[in-house]
Amino acid sequence: MGEGRILVVDDEPQIRHVMRATLAIEGYEVADARSGHDALERLHSEKYDLVLLDINMPGITGIETCRQIRLVSDVCIIMMTVRNKESDKVAALDVGADDYVTKPFSVPEMLARIRAALRRSAPSPSPWIGNVRIGDMEIDFRARRLTSQGRQIRLSSKEFDLLSYLAAHSNRVIPHEELLRAVWGPEYGEQREYLRVFINRLRKKIEPLPQDPQYLIKEPWIGYSLKLPER
Repeated sequence: MGEGRILVVDDEPQIRHVMRATLAIEGYEVADARSGHDALERLHSEKYDLVLLDINMPGITGIETCRQIRLVSDVCIIMMTVRNKESDKVAALDVGADDYVTKPFSVPEMLARIRAALRRSAPSPSPWIGNVRIGDMEIDFRARRLTSQGRQIRLSSKEFDLLSYLAAHSNRVIPHEELLRAVWGPEYGEQREYLRVFINRLRKKIEPLPQDPQYLIKEPWIGYSLKLPER
């Protein structure tokens, strides 16, 4: 049975009702919101572990809602949409979503994605990884905190999971499939667009020049590595 608090955000009452009933049966505590504005109000006053967020809503769109959530929270976000183009998926991931599912979806598929989003897939960093400096930034892996000149830089849960896994295997190239399965789950081994988006997001936060990375390095056709000083 599932554990955690989930917020379902969709302007269609039937979808909210079905998702509430389905998730409650699975053991989750569920609330719902009918708009992006309602969702943001709830998230400011209540704590949730995961948000199921529809992209196509009147008023504040799901994309803009996700962008605003990421300014204040690292809660897991799964976007829902009727569109299945890769550009739509990348747009959702690029504003901070952890995953993306296309309507109509099966209940088992949605439950599997929720479990994957809530699961802390990445192994705990190696014991020696406590605080690591990258340029003028300090990463505290035990506290899951990134600071630059005393200012905290917000990372989503999945961004930190990915950075932690790379740091635990620093200075070696980790294949795409290994990274995807370790951070998202065994069923995500072929979803390379997830890595492209999340690596780009991390580069914007830790690289002095994201377009000319010094630390998060891509090995074409193979994978990625995190360059850290040898200990």
